[in-house]
Amino acid sequence: MTEDPNPHLVAETADTAPGRALDAGCGTGTEAIWLAARGWRVTAVDITAAPLEQAAERAARAGLGDRIDWVAADLVDWEPVRLFDLVTTHYAHPAMAQLDFYARIAAWVAPGGTLLIVGHAAADGRGHHPAEATATAPGITARLDTRAWTIVTAEERQRTVTDHHGRSLPLRDVVVRAVRK
Repeated sequence: MTEDPNPHLVAETADTAPGRALDAGCGTGTEAIWLAARGWRVTAVDITAAPLEQAAERAARAGLGDRIDWVAADLVDWEPVRLFDLVTTHYAHPAMAQLDFYARIAAWVAPGGTLLIVGHAAADGRGHHPAEATATAPGITARLDTRAWTIVTAEERQRTVTDHHGRSLPLRDVVVRAVRK
């Protein structure tokens, strides 16, 4: 079974040349594997080791095992050894304030690199996301100094997903893409 990557990642990185990427809170590795297949060298970090092991097996079967470094670590205190051309996160629920987490990972973007945040929109109205795991585009961009960042995308987007029962569910995502000057 193949999983599709987050559609916002696909849309927002279509014109970005591959380099070194960090998938912060990578979960089952779908986005990391997708990036690697497009030429990126990926560091994929998640707090839970078991999904990383499964993701590493999937990447190896796809012939991408040598393009992804899988790291089991808590992003609250993990520190990368380098800066990245792309730092992306999708719906991470860190053990710290959401906006503080976004500011933390923004520091790991190299000059000229891209930060892509996809999160649960605070106004999604569905009520199943904890308030502390939601954000707004203005809340995120307020943490990015415009002297150091160019904001490319900052919006909420509606999309529909299908649950395991085949029901269509509306979701509201917050998407922020910024480039470090």
